[in-house]
Amino acid sequence: MKPSSNDEQLDMENGKLDKNREKIPSSSSIRVVKVQNQALLSGLAYCLSSCSMILVNKFVLSSYDFNAGISLMLYQNLISVSIVSILSLLGLISTEPLTWILIKVWLPVNFIFVGMLITSMFSLKYINVAMVTVLKNVTNVITALGEMYLFKKHHDSKIWTALFLMIISAITGGITDLAFNATGYAWQTLNCFLTASYSLTLRRVMDTAKQVTKSGNLNEFSMVLLNNALSLPLGLFLVIVFNEVDYLLKTPLLRLPSFWMVITFSGFLGLAISFTSMWFLHQTGATTYSLVGSLNKIPLSVAGIFLFKVPTSLENSASIFFGLLAGVFLARAKIREKPQS
Repeated sequence: MKPSSNDEQLDMENGKLDKNREKIPSSSSIRVVKVQNQALLSGLAYCLSSCSMILVNKFVLSSYDFNAGISLMLYQNLISVSIVSILSLLGLISTEPLTWILIKVWLPVNFIFVGMLITSMFSLKYINVAMVTVLKNVTNVITALGEMYLFKKHHDSKIWTALFLMIISAITGGITDLAFNATGYAWQTLNCFLTASYSLTLRRVMDTAKQVTKSGNLNEFSMVLLNNALSLPLGLFLVIVFNEVDYLLKTPLLRLPSFWMVITFSGFLGLAISFTSMWFLHQTGATTYSLVGSLNKIPLSVAGIFLFKVPTSLENSASIFFGLLAGVFLARAKIREKPQS
């Protein structure tokens, strides 16, 4: 029996659909490529903004000899809130309304966020950039331990070997540091605990916060606005407690246009690092977020030594290089561990 013209036309259309299906990649392959690109792009953006932020803050606190680190943090966060709010009002970005329920969920991680920023400011005041980057390796150790006990995540022997090398480099770096400052090291140690707590807590809080929003979602700009807006009243309170108001009224730095340009630029960098850190953490995980900082420490440490003319010795330089090498070793071990986790 000869097929009708309608049947022939239907067969031709089905044949075209089959050919089109062969050309269109599967949804799973599209999804994998997208996630990989997002992770890479967010990681690079986070590294660039993180390095720039540390160098600019060090320049403000040391080169300008600015003794109001909390006020600097407060100004940087104010700029972030202003920029995000303006972009939201212009309709260029979308942000979730700050409801009391959302604020209540986010407030614990915000306290950690403010503490992390303040302790970073205080440590940079007393310690050179290269040693700060090496001491920050301790954050990786705390984060890995936190993931193991809180999330039952296991790491292989290569990960623990790299973390052990990081601890050794931090200890030897401190012993051989020609500009050792006990106050600075104490602030940096506290900063390591707060940074690890922030990365471990933020991922869980992000998931909880999404459930209390009207849209059921919480994008990076909403989180930046939430984090920085909540930090303003707490930062203002700490400025008063640490008596930075008297210093601000007396310092001649606030009358220098160049100083205002630098701290305003640092505010834009603060927005960049807030956005990229949340973006990157959203794409990866707490340990990956923490260990990527190990990779950007290599150019950061070299730049810090040369830009600020840090006095160093062969032993101290070796310990710094040893710590940076341990960071690279950890990154490679983590990449190989990833398919198993």
